[in-house]
Amino acid sequence: MEEHVKVVAELLKVLANENRLLILCYLIEGPLTVSELSLKITTITQSALSQHLAILKAHKIVDSIKKGQTITYSINDERILSVMEVLKAKYCV
Repeated sequence: MEEHVKVVAELLKVLANENRLLILCYLIEGPLTVSELSLKITTITQSALSQHLAILKAHKIVDSIKKGQTITYSINDERILSVMEVLKAKYCV
């Protein structure tokens, strides 16, 4: 049980950032490119957005598919998807 708690605590540290939460709120609606996310999230630069996506990808929260020069991101963990759906229903209105 202690090991599971450590994993969850690490996940919550990654999620404890308003920009990353906002990114995930949009990604639960479906896969989006960096450009599409940038149009939706105007409070941070595209460079900062890419950095947040890299953190989410490093923690295996999102996955990416590259076609040419376009990278599309999506949530790749059903547990994260479930958590984000609850958070969005309660707070991302």
